Amino acid sequence: MRWDDVYLRACATRLPAVMPAEEAVARGLVDAVSVRRMQSTGVTVGEQSPPDMAVAAARTALGRSGVVPDDIGLLLHASLYHQGYDMWAPASYVQRLGVGNRCPAMEVRQTSNGGMAALELAAAHLTATGAPAAMITTADRFCAPGIDRWRTDPGTVLADGATATVVARGRGFARLVSLVLVSEPSLEEMHRGEDPPGDAPLAVRSPVDFEATTRVYLRTAEGQRSVARMANAQTETIERALEEAKSQQADIDWFVLPHLGRRRLDVNFFRRYGIDPDRTLWSWSRGIGHLGAGDQFAGLTHLVESGLARAGTRALLLGVGGGFTWSAAVVEFTDVPVWPASAAAQADL
Repeated sequence: MRWDDVYLRACATRLPAVMPAEEAVARGLVDAVSVRRMQSTGVTVGEQSPPDMAVAAARTALGRSGVVPDDIGLLLHASLYHQGYDMWAPASYVQRLGVGNRCPAMEVRQTSNGGMAALELAAAHLTATGAPAAMITTADRFCAPGIDRWRTDPGTVLADGATATVVARGRGFARLVSLVLVSEPSLEEMHRGEDPPGDAPLAVRSPVDFEATTRVYLRTAEGQRSVARMANAQTETIERALEEAKSQQADIDWFVLPHLGRRRLDVNFFRRYGIDPDRTLWSWSRGIGHLGAGDQFAGLTHLVESGLARAGTRALLLGVGGGFTWSAAVVEFTDVPVWPASAAAQADL
């Protein structure tokens, strides 16, 4: 869909300190061969809870935006993994401590595509209700016993951290030009395989092992068709987003991609679409890791904080999440602010 009068007003991250890949190898957390294949240089690892990191990012983004809390008409919190408590509403916690108003606050659970799905929901909300602004936060801490950050999803290292983005009408540092999401629910089986339903989290398999379920799925007739379906859905998403933005791939200055390992990026993005790695944030993201639902917003934050973003240039944000869904958004930088680097996560707020 092509959007009018929807802007990104501000964004921020809350990232813990980086554990160098060499340290992870020395500690026996991952083997050197896997690190070489991913070409990872490190991953953010922290102790702070995901909602607390989201609160910190939200406070920074709100302060940067110039938006007052009462102008935030919707808060959406996207995540993949455990948020600290069972049967609890982390979005309300982030709202109470990070924004401080009484607007609707809800979770978005669309795995790694949750942040981009929240962006579409926020844009639709602003357009339909006329609310001045919305807040999107993402946060995860991928830790034992349920997650082995180096092995749960082979080819990708899972990172701790949070992002926050204020979406608003009227003005911002970037205009949302188009945003497309495509779904292929026939692929949902990939991340459950033949495992039976569990009676509680991690009851069937701990730590989570995507390779095990994917291997089982790929032996099925449906699974054997999955590679082509995934490629087609991703291509459809990109082509539609570019068409609705009245752009071509050559018009894109920055490609903001999921923080995957190098082999996955080569197969799914660099070689498939002829994307030059130098026009992506690969050199930065390889030292951060996959932030679950937050890679795209973290990338935008980095473009602004590092001074790489320039007014009049365009970025293509791409996402993919289990289920499966794909997303593509074209944003145009309009009035790029000068922000210091987001603060690192601390043990307490």
